[in-house]
Amino acid sequence: MESYIMTIKVKAIIGSTSSTSYNLKLVEHLRKRHADKLEITPVFINDLEMFSIDTESTPPENVQDFKNNVKDSDAVLFAVPEYNFSIPGAMKNAIDWLSRGGDFTIKEKPAFIVGSSMGVFGSIRAQIHLREILSNPALAPVILPGNEVYVGSVHTKMNEAGEITDQATIDFLDTVVDNFVEFYNKSKASATV
Repeated sequence: MESYIMTIKVKAIIGSTSSTSYNLKLVEHLRKRHADKLEITPVFINDLEMFSIDTESTPPENVQDFKNNVKDSDAVLFAVPEYNFSIPGAMKNAIDWLSRGGDFTIKEKPAFIVGSSMGVFGSIRAQIHLREILSNPALAPVILPGNEVYVGSVHTKMNEAGEITDQATIDFLDTVVDNFVEFYNKSKASATV
């Protein structure tokens, strides 16, 4: 019997709207380094209309495109910076759209979270808030447990081209990706039993 390698199609929601986002660079590192395991596509939230109950059943075209894009995935990666001890407003807005409309865009979809900051805590407070938000039953992705990725002082761990150069960080991210692939495969196996 022939064996083959299946890559997991991952949509990475980029929580920052900055063109120089360290979190985008972190996702790009994962995308390039682990292309044999994860087919990562960044999803940008910069231009999404503000969520409104008035339009939730007939969302603007760019919002519907965003929801369809995220839904068309095997798994979701959240790349979250920290603004004022929490997640950015643009990311909260995007997640609000994902929770509404009755289509349960990310419900029970395997997911993992990464985050970085120039500060030493690496977006830990934002990630705590994000996990609480994602626990809403209208969202409820299945998040990889026990693999918190807080890349603090990220600017000291990358070169001018935005490539991660800190070997301890590279090794840790490799472990998290391997753990996520195992987690994903187990979740899919249990779903077919």
